[in-house]
Formats: sequence, structure tokens, C-alpha cells
Amino acid sequence: MECGQSVETSEGALNAPTPPFADMVWIPARTFRMGSDRHYPEERPAHLVSVDGFWIDRAPVTNARFARFVKATAHVTFAETVPDPAQYPDALPEMLYAGSLVFQRPPGPVDLNAFTNWWTYLRDADWRHPQGAATSIDGLEQHPVVHVTFGDAEAFAAWEGKSLPTEAEWELAARGGLEGAAYAWGDTFLPGDRHMANTWQGQFPWQNLARDGYEGTSPVGAFPPNGYGLHDMIGNVWEWTTDWYVPRHPNEVLKACCTPHNPRGPQEGDSYDPCQPKIRIPRKVIKGGSHLCAPNYCRRYRPAARFPEPIDTSTCHLGFRCIVRPAQQR
Repeated sequence: MECGQSVETSEGALNAPTPPFADMVWIPARTFRMGSDRHYPEERPAHLVSVDGFWIDRAPVTNARFARFVKATAHVTFAETVPDPAQYPDALPEMLYAGSLVFQRPPGPVDLNAFTNWWTYLRDADWRHPQGAATSIDGLEQHPVVHVTFGDAEAFAAWEGKSLPTEAEWELAARGGLEGAAYAWGDTFLPGDRHMANTWQGQFPWQNLARDGYEGTSPVGAFPPNGYGLHDMIGNVWEWTTDWYVPRHPNEVLKACCTPHNPRGPQEGDSYDPCQPKIRIPRKVIKGGSHLCAPNYCRRYRPAARFPEPIDTSTCHLGFRCIVRPAQQR
């Protein structure tokens, strides 16, 4: 049996309904253990959830797909828009320009507690110009689209007649039918010394050995699929979900009289941690890690891993994929 496959996923594929769109995969309904008690604190507590079946894109949305959307709708992404000063009253006027966050590798070791050592808000960086105005996506048509905010991703999903996944839906799909495994393909990060996802090799952020063949993003499908046949659920780019972020899974999980069914996460602004101050820009949960996740800095190349991302923020390592729930087809 191939790494990451399971009997359950094979049986589920045989009984899968016809996909509503090409290149979508059916994820059968399942009760599974979400989160992890063995890794970062925000992944706790591990808990059972029940999720109905749904279809999900086989791979992240690519530059080619996003270009068709922009051509059809004339959509302008957040990164291409000059910020409204009223929304950022504390910002210096000279900092209010269209742009996005771009990773820039420093020449040597730096303080890992200061992300400004490798992140730059770069003028005119956007989905068409992933590394700034002088760059383009020529030759990157099958790479994941990046520099998209949550709103950009939602707009695309609506145009295609789809939705963005909840955190629970995303994690169920990423696990590929494996119960409790650390990674989407099992418990060994490099089975047989084989790279299963596009992640960072070397000392982050200054030494990128690119042993997996890629220093930045990779074409979707360049790495093996998980047990459900999905590509790039782990690594390559982070992916948006619809859940509002809180610094651990909601306490209601522990108080529930039964397994939560199709959990949607907390309401905007809710917090289950009194030690966490309110934040001005609300955050959504992003999942999956990216090509910038490294053993010495960010071991979030796992299905249970989660991270908060402000809804007005776009970066060079954040994209998305879409889902369709059966109710949407009625």
C-alpha cells in the first residue's frame, strides 16, 4: 500500500458521488480526532469532531485559474489597492501604498524572534508580481496563486460556485484517512529519505538547501498526493480557512455532551483566553504550512498545525483551495 493511503479512503472513492466540477475529490463523512496534544499549544486539545462529506479541489488554486477569474470579473486584489488611511490611523502616510509581504532571505543567521529580519512589505508586490514590480508569473502558471487575502479567496470561490473550507473540513481532507498521524502521509517526516512536501531544508531563514528541488513555490502536484489523492495539503503554500482564530481549540469542545458536528469555529472577536488582548485586525485560521516552514523555526507542515492570519494580509506563501458541500448542489 502506498504511503498515506488507507483502506477507508479506497472504499470511499468507490462510493463517491460525481464531482460537481473537474479536479475535485470527494471526502467521505467521518468522525476524526482533530488537533494535537503533542505539538504547538494552539493545536490543543485533540478532540473528536464529525464532518459531513464534501468535495475539495485536488490542488491549490493556481495562477492560471486565478487569472481566468480576474479576466472574467475585473477583480482587483487587496494587495493591488492603496490602503484607506481611515482604516489604518496609526500608519505613516508614506507607508500607505499598494503592496504585500515578501520573504527576503538574509545573508546570514539572524534573530528568529524578529520576523522583520526576513519579511518586507514590498511596494507593488501582488499576485501578478510575486517578488515585486520587476517580477511576473510567466512560467508559474501552475504554481499556487499567492498574495491573496481572505476576501480575495472568498470572491474567487463564489465566482466558481464554491466555498472556502472550515478548519475541520480542511484538516479532515489533509489527513488523507490516516487517524492520528503526525503528517499527511504517516508518522515519518522523510519516509525512505523521500520529500513528501515542499518545505524548507537548512537553517531558516538564511540557508535554503532546496534538497526537495524548490527554493520557492512549486507547481501543484509536484509532490505525492495524500490518501485522498490531494496534492499540496502540506507545504508549498499556507491555505485560508473560514474559521476565526483563537489561541487554542474552543473550550466548548471539552464541555460538549456529544461530538461536535460540522464545527464552524468561534464568532469574530470571540476569545477563550483571557490573557490574550483583543486584536484590531481579526484573524482567520490558516493551515498546512508552506515552503518556508523549517525544523529549526516552524514545524507546522502537519494537518493539525494552525496559525492566525489577519484578514487584510497577503503574503508570498499563502494561497487557498475551494470546496463544495452537497447542499450547494441542491
